[in-house]
Amino acid sequence: MIEALTLTAAAADTTTSSEELVPRLIETGVVLAGFLVLWFVVRRVGARVVKRMTDQALAQGGLTVPERVRRIETLWSVLRSVIVVTLSVAVVLIMLDSWGVSITPLLAIGSVVGVAIGFGAQDFIKDMIAGFLIVAENQYALGDVVKVADAVGKVEAIRLRTTVLRDLDGYVHHVPNGAIRVASNYTQDFAQAVIDVDIDYSADIDQAIEVLRDELTRFTEDPEWSHLFRDPPEIFGVEALGDWSIKLRALLRVTPEARWGVRREFLRRIKKRFDAEGIIIPFPHVTVVKADGGDDRAGNAPRSGPDAAPSGRPASE
Repeated sequence: MIEALTLTAAAADTTTSSEELVPRLIETGVVLAGFLVLWFVVRRVGARVVKRMTDQALAQGGLTVPERVRRIETLWSVLRSVIVVTLSVAVVLIMLDSWGVSITPLLAIGSVVGVAIGFGAQDFIKDMIAGFLIVAENQYALGDVVKVADAVGKVEAIRLRTTVLRDLDGYVHHVPNGAIRVASNYTQDFAQAVIDVDIDYSADIDQAIEVLRDELTRFTEDPEWSHLFRDPPEIFGVEALGDWSIKLRALLRVTPEARWGVRREFLRRIKKRFDAEGIIIPFPHVTVVKADGGDDRAGNAPRSGPDAAPSGRPASE
């Protein structure tokens, strides 16, 4: 009798375990299917975003296009790996919970580790996130001339944590990406060369503006330089009335890296043209007026003080 009851109880436990096993297997299958569907959606959306960013980089052109495309694809690969790891951990925790395994200790340990990493490496994480956004938003690329965090130079490397610049003197600056609040790109898409030319107050302003316009037209039509210009030159006219000169301003829109070379060449040309036209480019100078009886030799200047006579008048008795 006792043996029969024991066998009956064992059979009941087996039936109960079988009844619990089926729902758990179904729940596990649903979780895995949901994971696969979510991963498929993320991959499709990410692939479309990467393709759009790649097309934009190709449309902009330039020597750094292959590097930009490779960087975009690399970032997407890293982000994809992070997403896979995150989803995998979530799936494992959900499955453990569905099978009756307590995940509270695991969550507690993960929280402690996360807080420790958050406090200890917050600057590092901030730099990495900023570096990812810099590349993703195409704020600047290799070869661009930029100003970031009070450093100006040519971009030599863009890493997830730092941006490397080399300035005109050859110094290399390593700027943490998290420290960049404003990034000024001097060579993205196009550049503008601002031309300021001073003329003397005795010069004819209208003539000077016409000479400036004519020289700009000749410059932009020069076969050696014409390929560098994006738009016709703009003449703004009189920009300021200074202490000793009248400032004329013009604008040239050029390819990104041609700004400085174009400006130097045009200043050379306009100086020669103004000299030929008799238009004076003034400069500050000092006129020395010697008092009567003075001597231009060092140490023999006229006396000063109560006994000295004013210029051109006899001393009082």
